[in-house]
Amino acid sequence: MSQKTYDRQNPAFYVLIVMLVLMAIGPIYLMLVTSLKLNVDIMSDTSSLIFMPTLRNYETALCDFLWYEPEHLRRCDPTFGRALTNSLIIGLVSTAITLVIGTMAAYALVRFRFMGRDVVSIWTLMMRMVPPAVLLVPVFGIWTFQFGLDGTRGGIILVYVALNLPFVIWILQSFIVQVPIQLEEAARMDGAGPFQVFFLVVLPLIKPGIAAASIFTFRVAWNEFLLANALADRNSRTVPVTIVNSLTEFDIDWGVIMATGMLLAIPPIIFTFLASRQIITGMTAGAVKG
Repeated sequence: MSQKTYDRQNPAFYVLIVMLVLMAIGPIYLMLVTSLKLNVDIMSDTSSLIFMPTLRNYETALCDFLWYEPEHLRRCDPTFGRALTNSLIIGLVSTAITLVIGTMAAYALVRFRFMGRDVVSIWTLMMRMVPPAVLLVPVFGIWTFQFGLDGTRGGIILVYVALNLPFVIWILQSFIVQVPIQLEEAARMDGAGPFQVFFLVVLPLIKPGIAAASIFTFRVAWNEFLLANALADRNSRTVPVTIVNSLTEFDIDWGVIMATGMLLAIPPIIFTFLASRQIITGMTAGAVKG
């Protein structure tokens, strides 16, 4: 019996696996169970796993989107619905703009020769190392007193584009370098212009890199709290900001907060699933070519 096989049969190995699974799934399970309880069951001292599931918390959170009026609600608070819409718009638009600018910038840094190219390439990564907390005060001051972009979706989108652009440029550079220059030269000899070479030859070959960069960019924009909390107002708040603001000293609706948390996790999962298909397709195509 080899040492590798012995290690796999060691009970401590399976105990470790179970603990890791519980640590990963446990918080999600508790959040799901709590979101299906009434506040009476949540705050009860005898709260247990046996309870009557209810969708009231989800109805409260999504009342602005429902086609019927929930019976237990006297007034529909559109706060979460508005925040969910803001998060989707800000996340998707900032991701799209970041990918467009980042792809072109990465291509220029890889293919074109100009003075200071290496310095620009290194500084793009250095800028990503700056913590968002350091940028909070200057960005708030410039956005508020110079451009008047505070409290707008456009202002938050611009900040997220600037925040994610260095990483997107850096990760796409490694993919563009692997594209054979002979393919681009052959396209030019066939009469293709610079933009045709870029969109028809280069972009299809770096789809896995674009997919990976889009996952990272969307998740950062979806979860970011610090800058959004400083720049957003009542009409432009995102979901993370809305959840934190709903925690008050006098009233905490745990059921609605947990339901909101579950709904907050759905768009990134769908986006990651759709984008990861491009990564798998690219890896499969590379394996077949190899």
